[in-house]
Amino acid sequence: RAWDMPVLLAAAWALLAAAFLAVLLLLRSPARRPGGGIISDLFQDLIRYGKTKRGCGQRPAWLRLLQVPKSWFIHFYVVSVLWNGILLIWLLQVELLGGSLPSWIQYMHRALGRDSQHEDTGNEHFSALLVLLLLWLHSCRRLAECLWTSVFSSGVIHIVQYCFGLAYYVAVGSTVLCQVPASIRSGRELSVHICWYHIVGVMMYIWASLHQHRCLVILANLRKSKSGKVVSLSHGVPFGDWFERVSCPHYFAELLIYVSMAIMLGFHNVTWWCVVTYVLFNQAVAAVLCHEFYQTTFSSYPKHRKAFIPFV
Repeated sequence: RAWDMPVLLAAAWALLAAAFLAVLLLLRSPARRPGGGIISDLFQDLIRYGKTKRGCGQRPAWLRLLQVPKSWFIHFYVVSVLWNGILLIWLLQVELLGGSLPSWIQYMHRALGRDSQHEDTGNEHFSALLVLLLLWLHSCRRLAECLWTSVFSSGVIHIVQYCFGLAYYVAVGSTVLCQVPASIRSGRELSVHICWYHIVGVMMYIWASLHQHRCLVILANLRKSKSGKVVSLSHGVPFGDWFERVSCPHYFAELLIYVSMAIMLGFHNVTWWCVVTYVLFNQAVAAVLCHEFYQTTFSSYPKHRKAFIPFV
């Protein structure tokens, strides 16, 4: 039911989505150009990371003090695996053993506007459990890729971006948990009723995950020899798979993964569509800056490639 949701939580994700949409629009304004004063420098430093920080020009010394290595991205997935793993265990205990979620989670439900007394329509528990499981598996895969696939250069990210990323992976799993009715199940067994949208969502999730992995392997291989040894930390032009259509197919795949979860929740979950909208604009900002980097760095860069979404 569309109106039976954590209202404040949905509003928070919608506000974040609007903020990143505003950033996307500002990228076309004079504020995007370096050398526009302290506010402009800070704006550029907050939205760029890694190779795209080169577009900032020479950054002030005080800004360089507020940066951490881009390789710290791995911490995001460590936090996600641990936190979402704990949430998954709690939810499995509730669904398999009966009872209710911990009292602090029920309080969070009420504080965020979730009606804890409404009847489960039959699939909300199973859908949320499936999404939380796949979100955890996604984090596990990304952690493994950071450890054994990706090759990080000396790029940096702003400390605010780093803290925001840590908070994001805690918030997104908590958001899934808040889609579960908090009422006591009174020992009832989990009702597993697999619907067509579960099957479609899982198939889309697997498809997008496979392509994301392939694209990350392509990026890593730009810095490796045929034997797999890292031989360079410089940037190159990637080819193959979805790179033939867009500059950042791994960002596009990330969006599709979140869309697949919205499908698994039955299409009608307004809160999760707000999350999807946030992911859309967040990844679009990063993709536009990355696309710009490729175009300005490589004179022969394929002109037909789009930044983020094929043909758009």
